[in-house]
This record gives sequence, C-alpha cells and structure tokens, in this order.
Amino acid sequence: MKTYLVGGAIRDMLLDRPVKERDYVVIGATTEEMLSKGFIQVGREFPVFLHPDTKEEYALARTEKKHRPGHQGFIVYSSPEVTLEQDLERRDLTINAMAQDSAGHLIDPYGGQHDLEQRILRNVSAAFAEDPVRILRIARFAARYADLHFRVAEKTLELMRRMVVSGEVDTLVPERVWQELVKALGETCPSPFFLVLEQCGALHRLFPEIRVSADTWAVLEKASQLSPDTEVRFSALINAPTVSEEFSHATSSQQRQQPVDTLCERLKAPRRFRDLARLVARYHDQVEKALELSAAAILHLLLATDALRRPERFGQFILACEAICPNRQAANKQVWPAAELLRNALDAVCSIDIGSLLPAQPEDPLAVQESIRLHRIQAIEQRLART
Repeated sequence: MKTYLVGGAIRDMLLDRPVKERDYVVIGATTEEMLSKGFIQVGREFPVFLHPDTKEEYALARTEKKHRPGHQGFIVYSSPEVTLEQDLERRDLTINAMAQDSAGHLIDPYGGQHDLEQRILRNVSAAFAEDPVRILRIARFAARYADLHFRVAEKTLELMRRMVVSGEVDTLVPERVWQELVKALGETCPSPFFLVLEQCGALHRLFPEIRVSADTWAVLEKASQLSPDTEVRFSALINAPTVSEEFSHATSSQQRQQPVDTLCERLKAPRRFRDLARLVARYHDQVEKALELSAAAILHLLLATDALRRPERFGQFILACEAICPNRQAANKQVWPAAELLRNALDAVCSIDIGSLLPAQPEDPLAVQESIRLHRIQAIEQRLART
C-alpha cells in the first residue's frame, strides 16, 4: 500500500502557485483496508475516502472504460493491481497526470513537467475523447492560466473538434455546463475559456446565445476589470453588442431579453443570474444616456430596476451596464459619469424620510403616492444640482 500526491497540487507547485487542495491516490489497497485505518468512504461510483484527521481526499487507484455516451457513461475498475501509471493515464491533461511520492520524488510518465514549461495543454491519451466535460475543463485551464499564455496542443484541439462533430459534446448535462461556465467567469481573465471553445467549434453548440465578436470579448474583459462578481460578468457577456454601435436601440426589450431567457432556461441557471441579466438587457440603453434624463425619468429607472429595495443588485446592474457601454470602454475617466449620477440619485431618494411625508389622517392613497413621487424627484434635482 503506497500513497502519492497527485493532480492539481503537483501542477500548481511546479508553477509556483498556491496549492488550494491536495488529493492523493492509493496503490495496492482495498476498500476494507482503508476503512480499517479510519478513512471515511464518500465515493459511490468509485472508492474515494476522507482522511480521518486532515479530511483530504484519498482515492484508490482505478481505470475507466467507456460503455455509453456522455460524461457519466463509464465503468470504473478499482483493484490493488492497478498501477500508478494506469491511474494517471486516465486523467485529462499531462499537466494533471503527475504524482509525488512520500520522499518528494516526482513521477511524470506522460511529460507533464515539460508541457508546463512549454505552456502547453495536451491530452494524456485518446481516452480524453470519451469525456466531453474535458472540453470545458481544458478551456477553463486556458482561462485560469491566461497570464502564463498556455495554448492547446494542435492534436488535442483537433481531438476536441472531432468530439464536437461527433455529437459527444451535446451529451453534456446542463447543470455541468453551467457549473463550468461560472467557474470560468470567476477566473481573473475568463475570455480564453470562450476563445478555446470557439476554436474547437463547441462555443456555438453550448452557448449559441453568446455573440462571437471582438466586441464581445472586449466587453467581458471590461466587466472582469470592473468586478470579480460572476453575475456582473455573465450579464455583461450575454448582453454584449455584436458591433460597437448601440444595437439596443434597434431591437425591442423583449428581443433583447430573449437570449438571456433562452440560455438561462436551457442551462438551469440560478434566478439571480437571469434576473440581473434581464435588467441589463431591458434598461442598459437608459443608463448609457442617463446624463440626458430628467429627474422624473431617473426616478422611473430607479423604481423599474427595484433599486430602492435592492441597492446591492442595482450596483451590480450599473457595473454590467458600464461594461457594455461602447463609449465607456474607450473612456479614460476612472468614474463613469452615468454611474456616478445614478448612484447619487439613488442616495438622494433613499435619504428621504418617507414617514414624515405621510399624513396624520388617512386620505387618498393616490395623492399620497404622488406626493412621495414629487418629493423624490425634487430630492434628485437638488442632489444633481450640487454635483
């Protein structure tokens, strides 16, 4: 029974990156032996255990054989006879197929260290083509290490293209596609994720609602600079214009929301992502011309976006709008005037003591609402006059 540190921990150590988690593979052991040593079994499809003290994952060495389409269509075989090299061979990329023994010696049967040095993302074996999730994973690694300028090996890229043409990529379940999308959006520079998918032909199959253009990637880059929030980045990405002109004025609100609704429904996206993206689709053109709006129109925008009740989401909304505004992308100012104006207007409206405006004796509710509206408009006018 031998234990080896494997996978991402080795990769990140060699890249001099922080190691977030450590996974181990155990050679020559059985489930009964692991349980007798106090390990806690958590894997149902294959034997994975938690260390009784550190809670780190330990998996018995295994091989996999594809028996039906999809990323879950595998027969897993685990046995004390499975070697370390066999276990590493089933992994996706060479940079993830390295191990380290207890003495600190590197075991690298598939050239992962060389590919790290050359900044190459290369599949370990032809078995890569059996799991369509690996297309998403390799694209996400391109985003994760964007600053290191990793590239996909040409033969690996060709293999990915064949997986798309064969329909293997179409077997991905929506939940997993969404999970990988959000992880990619959470990277410092997410655009390589989409560029790799575009290169292999998977982008249109998985995300047909995303407009493929240089403007789209510029919007995503701007959103990434403005905020690490994946909801902001998603809302900017799905609403990015196809060209630098303001496409929104040529389409209806319903037309602008349709790609958002279609993608979110298909991938079963959380409601908060959909709702923010819909707000951006519907109202971003008003935000872009906020400096031209009257105080009454500004109040209408604040109410329509539920800014008074949900100021944090309104902040997300403004950031996403800023990312897709063509003029803002070219501006050198640190503060976007439209955003500053709307934030000041919201602050002015929220500072009003509504209780003091309510009459002591009940009267016409519509008259009360109109009085509140007029006070809010006045507060906006006064605040904007001072800025």
